[in-house]
Amino acid sequence: MVDWQALQQTIGITFRDMSLLQQAFIHSSYINENPSFCLLDNERLEFLGDALLSFIVAEKLYHEFPHFGEGELTEIRISLIRQETLAQLALTLKLGDYLHLGKGEEATGGRERQTNLTDTFESLVGAIFLDQGLDTARVFVLSKLDSHLERVNAEGIGRNYKALLQEFTQAKFKQLPTYRVVEASGPDHDKGFTVEVVLGDRVLGAGSGKSKRAAEMEAARSAWEKLTAD
Repeated sequence: MVDWQALQQTIGITFRDMSLLQQAFIHSSYINENPSFCLLDNERLEFLGDALLSFIVAEKLYHEFPHFGEGELTEIRISLIRQETLAQLALTLKLGDYLHLGKGEEATGGRERQTNLTDTFESLVGAIFLDQGLDTARVFVLSKLDSHLERVNAEGIGRNYKALLQEFTQAKFKQLPTYRVVEASGPDHDKGFTVEVVLGDRVLGAGSGKSKRAAEMEAARSAWEKLTAD
């Protein structure tokens, strides 16, 4: 049996409407196998949480870095709410332990799957907003991203890996990389993209994200880190 009290203690929030908290952890695979279940899956909450994360972080960066332009702020925002970061936050909070999964999803490691963890964190943010309001959602999100924001402050603006990769390949290979979408999945309101970055006929790296821009940045980061390590 799921210990919702323990989860609320972990996140530091007591829900007024417990059904919102529970819905944040219902994967679509569970509803597919249990169509008469009393709650919907978490996809609508995920949609809301994704938008809230983008807004909360954008608002914070707008005030935190008053001299940065749109491009610089966008790169930092992408780095803070990328899939890997959100999945790691979900792991730290042990959100995967509370997921309701279908048998197939459970058997194939769904509790540890990065996309599921990211979606669950976003769904939880959406549920917190609906139950407690924007201020509580803002405090929750920024408290979880605090160490990442400190790193940005310490190191300066997040690296523009697309620019770094372009400079590297131009200098070493006299060629510029190109990007291609190899997969687009999910409903229209919440698509996910996988992008490869290529040089000639060579795939340098791949990345995933909630937008083509974010996926390209991840692909560029992967490629640049591999090339510079080599």
